[in-house]
Amino acid sequence: MSHQKESTSESKLQKQICQIVLNHFEKQYSEELGGAWNSVRNVLTTPQYWQYAVLLNKFSCSSEMESYLSLKNYRLLFTRPSSSFPQSLKCYISDGPGKFPAQKHKNGQLKQYYLLNAASLLAVLALEVKDGEKVLDMCAAPGGKSIATLQYACPGLLQSNEYDNLRFHWLKQTLESFIPESLMSLITVSLNDGREIGNRQPEKFDKILVDAPCSNDRSWLFSSDTQRATLHLAQRKLLSAVQIQLLRSAIKALRPGGYLVYSTCTLSKAENNDVINHILDSCSNVLPVDLHTLLTSVSKEFSFAANVQQHELLVLPERGKAWGPMYISKLKKI
Repeated sequence: MSHQKESTSESKLQKQICQIVLNHFEKQYSEELGGAWNSVRNVLTTPQYWQYAVLLNKFSCSSEMESYLSLKNYRLLFTRPSSSFPQSLKCYISDGPGKFPAQKHKNGQLKQYYLLNAASLLAVLALEVKDGEKVLDMCAAPGGKSIATLQYACPGLLQSNEYDNLRFHWLKQTLESFIPESLMSLITVSLNDGREIGNRQPEKFDKILVDAPCSNDRSWLFSSDTQRATLHLAQRKLLSAVQIQLLRSAIKALRPGGYLVYSTCTLSKAENNDVINHILDSCSNVLPVDLHTLLTSVSKEFSFAANVQQHELLVLPERGKAWGPMYISKLKKI
């Protein structure tokens, strides 16, 4: 009986925490997103609506797996190979919610696919890596965007960096699960503070992805720890300063003529648009890059916010297109 009471109390506490965070979101996002917030909130607070994509591993996947995905009513996200969507980048999605079963890590055996939010691939598409280029994934764990980059092209060097020690080991194991040993010589997995990489490796990279630490909207709503949820709300105000520091470091690490993509999985204007505007206003050696072509090429599969600039994309979760949130912006160093 006491166990049942404890369980009931925990459930009530979780609902209260969720409500605290939701109230915070309600105030902020109803101002920032206007009427779109109502449908976005409905998806964010209903995990049954969330969708997951299956990114195939070109180094190990079989035609049988593709046939099986088709039987399960999955279809290719990008059906027309082009310079933006190379044939090697195969991502399968379902029109309904649900999650394909994950594969367990096995020593010496490559996984056939990686589960991810399909919107995260847009950052890799925006980066447009070419074969032989030097690429930095500055905040790489758990590794999905590094894996997608290696499906997209064959860089001359890919440095996958992670500052947190536990996440670093997770990243390393993920890459070992997807990349053949013969290609691991092209990959450096580093444990560095991204804010210092620019000073340590100035003008080294052709392309840099800064998938910055952010106030992940999905995870916050389902935090079961009161202290953690309260701390998140306080930290939310500090994140933009860290994001700006990471971007400044990335600009230093980028060669002139190189490109940088900044991404987050939050809807927060303070961590998205405001951060990029700050960089554009304070750094004279970067220019915004128009992402309109990418937007139009994927608009059938994703819902985008209308109130953003040409160098930005903001994916809004929508029922039936429950991808995101995901913010992307692209800059060029001159």
